[in-house]
Amino acid sequence: MAGLHGLSSGPGRAVIVLCLTQILGWGALFYPPGLTMPHIAAAHGWSLAQALLGFSIGLAVSGLTAPVSCSLIERHGGHYIMAGGALIGALGLLLLPFASNHWLYLASWSLLGVAMACNLYDPAFTALARIFGAASRRPITLVTFVGGLASTFSWPTTQMLISAGGWRTVYFVFAGVMAFVIAPLYAFVLPRNAVYVPPTVPEGVSPPVVAKTVPSVGAPFLLMAAGFACHALMQSGTLSHLLTILQRGGIDASTAVFIGALFGPAQVLTRIADFVSGGKLHPLWLVRIAMASMACAFTLLVAAGFSPGIATAFALMFGAANGVVTIARGALPLAMFGAVGYGRVVGRIARPAQICQALAPFVLAYVIDRWSGVVALEMLIAVALVALVCFSALRKPA
Repeated sequence: MAGLHGLSSGPGRAVIVLCLTQILGWGALFYPPGLTMPHIAAAHGWSLAQALLGFSIGLAVSGLTAPVSCSLIERHGGHYIMAGGALIGALGLLLLPFASNHWLYLASWSLLGVAMACNLYDPAFTALARIFGAASRRPITLVTFVGGLASTFSWPTTQMLISAGGWRTVYFVFAGVMAFVIAPLYAFVLPRNAVYVPPTVPEGVSPPVVAKTVPSVGAPFLLMAAGFACHALMQSGTLSHLLTILQRGGIDASTAVFIGALFGPAQVLTRIADFVSGGKLHPLWLVRIAMASMACAFTLLVAAGFSPGIATAFALMFGAANGVVTIARGALPLAMFGAVGYGRVVGRIARPAQICQALAPFVLAYVIDRWSGVVALEMLIAVALVALVCFSALRKPA
């Protein structure tokens, strides 16, 4: 009973709120385009690339505004900034069904980009760091574990809404979720004050020096930002084109979809493993192992060919690695730079990562059309190795 009371009334309440809002937020903002884009393009007489451009602009805007939103959350708390972002997201989702003009459509996605910067993982990590301080890794792991189920909620719901009322119904319903579920949870239920108290310093011992500026420049920060940007490019490019590459490699569509569906459970399982182990492995080693696993996964697919068995092994390896990279993205800046200025650091790391995430589908589409899916996979091997070099060059703080 004491544990339940702590979760409902203490700082643990933030974990419950963020678990729920991450499922709903990712489900409303990030996953629907995978199913709605062909319908949007057909309804307006646009090409699929024109429709997809809106989503890419949303991701780019998210990357550009993430440093500001995370800094504001660290300074003022998530209940203001995240609730406001949810309302902006509701407005963007509400405008999309009426955006027959392409410029209005792109403007709607710009609003959704601001909402992503205020509602998804990076702002959630910042809110947790503000509350739990240096002890944030376990809450971060739990939130990413539950957030990994967002596609399980979103894709079936989106498909059901499309079948029931068309693609516009999807955005009307999710606008209501953002405005009447997510925004009130942030505004009225998320803890308002930072409750983390630094450990007391024994008498006669000098207190640790707290940096007045955060490491927004310098080799460690740049290496970390570059490594996570490489991961974002791999993740976005792979999820956008994996099914196409597998089908071009001779795997039928239904088998390719089944293989792609293994990605989610694989990443959730590794997050569970990290949570159960209590996060004993330093996040720097966690992300190094993950990058090496991704490089091996792409190499296996290129070297051994596109049989269903090899493709299944690839999906499991890549999904498992991606699951722990998401944890490391929240935990590594905390371990390297501390809780002071965490929001600004995470926000600045998110900027190049989100921009790479926005560009990746177009870059890989060009490579696939100009050369082949194998060449695209070879490019991703090189990106994984660059990321591995970046994280290998980092050193744990003394």
